[in-house]
Amino acid sequence: QVQLVESGGGLVQAGGSLRLSCATSGDTLSRYNMGWFRQAPGKEREFVGLITRSGGSTYYADSVKGRFTISRDNAKNTVYLQMNSLKPEDTAVYFCAAQSRTDYSITYSPSAYNSWGQGTQVTVSS
Repeated sequence: QVQLVESGGGLVQAGGSLRLSCATSGDTLSRYNMGWFRQAPGKEREFVGLITRSGGSTYYADSVKGRFTISRDNAKNTVYLQMNSLKPEDTAVYFCAAQSRTDYSITYSPSAYNSWGQGTQVTVSS
């Protein structure tokens, strides 16, 4: 099973940018669809976006479409989340997650992902 470690979070002003990284180990990254999720205090974990195994397709929540971009470098075992035009409502802990190796579905539900990182805090000030 793949292990995940996020990094790159921090404090940024509204309108700024951050790039999150998700370093993976323990298995071949190209075997997994990868997702990004976020969770704000008092709220449920919500889908941000996902990228398919080869990186050929990406899907985004409406709230981040046009501002966030997911990419992956399977040779470096890393998935990225580039966040531009950040808003205070983007403040949350951000998690990367991997679907099962046998799951090829496009799914936005956290329950479909069975490997998670510890999360990285993103705070956007107004």
